[in-house]
Amino acid sequence: MSSFRLLMKKKERIPLALIMTVAASGASSFVVYSLRKSDVITDRKNNPEPWETVDPTVPQKLITINQQWKPIEELQKVRKATK
Repeated sequence: MSSFRLLMKKKERIPLALIMTVAASGASSFVVYSLRKSDVITDRKNNPEPWETVDPTVPQKLITINQQWKPIEELQKVRKATK
C-alpha cells in the first residue's frame, strides 16, 4: 500500500507526516550548510593543523561585542621556538 493511500485512509496522520517531512528536510539542509561553510574542515590529510591558519582579524563567533585581539607574548615565543 502506498504512503499516499495510507494517509488518505487515516487522515489524522497527515499533520504528523508533514511535520516529519519538514523536520527531516531542515536537518539535512543544515548538514549540507554546515559542511559547505569555510569554518568547517573536513579534509584532514592536506591540512592536519587548521588552527594555525586561522585569521585573528576575522571573528569566529556569530556575535562579537568589543573584541580586541592581542597576541600573547608567551605563545609567540613558543611558536617561534617550535618553527
